[in-house]
Amino acid sequence: MFNSLKPIAAASLFAALAFATPSIAATFDGDWNVQITSSNAACPSGASVSIEINNGQVASNSAAVTASGRVADAGNIRVTLATGMKRATGSGVLNGTSGSGTWRAALCSGTWTAQRI
Repeated sequence: MFNSLKPIAAASLFAALAFATPSIAATFDGDWNVQITSSNAACPSGASVSIEINNGQVASNSAAVTASGRVADAGNIRVTLATGMKRATGSGVLNGTSGSGTWRAALCSGTWTAQRI
């Protein structure tokens, strides 16, 4: 009988965690300006993208670029940016009001830095 209750208990625990109070990742909520630098001279460099973080979820502040991703409690971030047919993924760390990391696309890669606006 107890073995049949394990899946129900696990499902209840996951449901409770999904509705728990907002995580520490919410500390990174707000608008961020991201500067993108390419390590390949043939790829554009110096672009700037504005993103918004809300309860740890990443979204774009621009109609030209879509952004999705998540910030973990420790500030680790994973992001996907897309515009038209172009797509890039990035990862890194946010620290209160700034952050940095790396990104990669089909033919290009580089680094990024971010500042909270």
